[in-house]
Amino acid sequence: MQITEAIVLVTGANGDIGQHYIEALQAAGVTKIYAAARKIDSLSEIVAADPDRTVAVELDITDADAIAAAAKQCSDVTLLINNAGIGLMQTFISTEDISSARKEIEVNYLGTLSMCRAFAPVLKNNGGGAIINMLSILGKINFPMNASYSASKAAEMSMTQGVRAELKEQGTLVIGVMPGTVDTRGSAHFPQPKVSPETVVKDALQAVAEGVEDVYPGDQAKEMNKQLQADPKMLEKEMAKMISKAG
Repeated sequence: MQITEAIVLVTGANGDIGQHYIEALQAAGVTKIYAAARKIDSLSEIVAADPDRTVAVELDITDADAIAAAAKQCSDVTLLINNAGIGLMQTFISTEDISSARKEIEVNYLGTLSMCRAFAPVLKNNGGGAIINMLSILGKINFPMNASYSASKAAEMSMTQGVRAELKEQGTLVIGVMPGTVDTRGSAHFPQPKVSPETVVKDALQAVAEGVEDVYPGDQAKEMNKQLQADPKMLEKEMAKMISKAG
């Protein structure tokens, strides 16, 4: 797929990574961009930067009616970027209840699945197109200090593989983007090295152009993926040490 010819829907467009997606797509000169967020007022500056090609869409990916309305409004989409997500930094056992885990599953897994289901026929009607699912390297290895988020991303990763298999016949490329810690407002207090949102977006859009299915932006994600291939148990033990130090 040529990015310049794409008609794109970006969920979570008002977040740090979402805004960089919109900026990169505007700079690339795509045909049209649907910028989606739960609060449409939060998209005013994003739309104002390129009002001729950028359209604000009110969308909560946990709301079935809102998703159906978006699929109808954005029926010309050829590239769906599932960027909306939530991370609540909760452990499994020491957390007071499982409400955070339930919310992360609802948004990260079920919300993204619902978007894929709603837009699969849209993409088919428009020639196949592509889907980008914003995953995480933590979907491949649980980080106990962010345990329920990791679990939701593991579910989302498995779902991405299943959707990829189902949509292959209609010619839809399904991409999983798995960065490590991204340099956003939410990660400002994290001490470890971070990958820039610009790098994440650049690598994801390059994957669309090149037909790559799995993307690991940044050194942290690439190194962790190598460790998982070489000695997954060792990496699991290293992750466990982190929560021990924090405790």
